[in-house]
Amino acid sequence: MLEHVGWLFGSPWIYAAVALSVLLDVFLPVLPSGVLVITAATAAAAGSAADVPDILTLILCAATASVLGDLAAYRLAWRGGDRLDRAISRSRRLTTAQKRLGAALARGGGALVVLARFAPAGRSVVSLGAGAAHHRARDFLPWSALAGLTWAIYSVALGYFGAHWLGASWLGTVVSVGALFGAGAGAAYVMRREPRAS
Repeated sequence: MLEHVGWLFGSPWIYAAVALSVLLDVFLPVLPSGVLVITAATAAAAGSAADVPDILTLILCAATASVLGDLAAYRLAWRGGDRLDRAISRSRRLTTAQKRLGAALARGGGALVVLARFAPAGRSVVSLGAGAAHHRARDFLPWSALAGLTWAIYSVALGYFGAHWLGASWLGTVVSVGALFGAGAGAAYVMRREPRAS
């Protein structure tokens, strides 16, 4: 499989591609950052220990980019002012998410931030919502770091172990990506089922 994917997955540039994709997908949730991380991990499983990419470096790269992207969205929303507040107030979904996030952070429980990292567009809603509501960075960022690290470890593990169990083939990558989407669907379902914050 990997010989058809291209030179990128055997090059140190894969780290830059992963970091850029993960960093930007908070603003463009359609970017396939999870697929890229899984495919890079599959490439790592297929190579020798000295080859690029390295599993630990890949996890740190994806986790760091995730936190930096969250921070950028948070700061952008913090400074967004009235225009952003009006945009959020027009969306029932964003307003509800913002209230629930505020209640979760006020209780000292940011499990919602971790859960949202797996849900489609959940990271965007949470990061922008925390900034727009002017929640303290010290309440939000530790949970963002935990969310980014958890997501990175899960995504890399899917690609790495999928390649070991199913081979470094398109089948292994597709099954691993399916497991990532399954986690996202499960996270979205749990977030919808949680009782509404008063």
